[in-house]
Amino acid sequence: MKYKSIIFDLDGTLLDTIEDLADAANKTLGILGFPSHPVEKYNYFIGGGVKKLMERALPEGKRDAETLQKAVEIQQKTYAEHWNKKTKPYLGILELLAEVKQRRITMSILSNKPDDFTKLCVSELLPINFFEIVRGGMEGIPLKPDPASALDISEKLKISPRETIYVGDTDVDIKTALGAGMFAVGVLWGFRQKEELLQAGANKIISSPEELLEIL
Repeated sequence: MKYKSIIFDLDGTLLDTIEDLADAANKTLGILGFPSHPVEKYNYFIGGGVKKLMERALPEGKRDAETLQKAVEIQQKTYAEHWNKKTKPYLGILELLAEVKQRRITMSILSNKPDDFTKLCVSELLPINFFEIVRGGMEGIPLKPDPASALDISEKLKISPRETIYVGDTDVDIKTALGAGMFAVGVLWGFRQKEELLQAGANKIISSPEELLEIL
């Protein structure tokens, strides 16, 4: 199969965002009077958007709608102020993107991170002109693993899902890809483990960015 398009997840796939996300969430928990978590716990809290992140981080019994809404508001404000303190592209990502661009394969980004944060992260840390579409979570549009946004990107690009590779680091990404009829590639440098990606049905698992070029 000759692939014409790649859709990348952002957090855990292109950018290592875990420490800034954990710091913002832990600061939020502290403001609300709740205990914080080790950074590695956030590997499993992330995935599903900011509301799901804070729901998982809050103590059991403290996840009522009012508390959760307050936590989301504080986290978003805190993250907006400190999102780029430790966040950076993973090793080899910039070189991968340059090579894919050289091969004239269309690239896009689809994240569950709020849309404004997604665009901000990409504009500051990645070559945003490399990407045809950069999209995060938006009001009224279902988040991943619902395949609607991935399919909409394909439609806007006029490239078939069968000619599209979707690259991500969690079961959410794999389910999104398979639901959209795309080739699902799971990466091992992100937030989750190989077993999760295999159980979700990944078509291919890669351990370094350059391995993606072999699929192309």
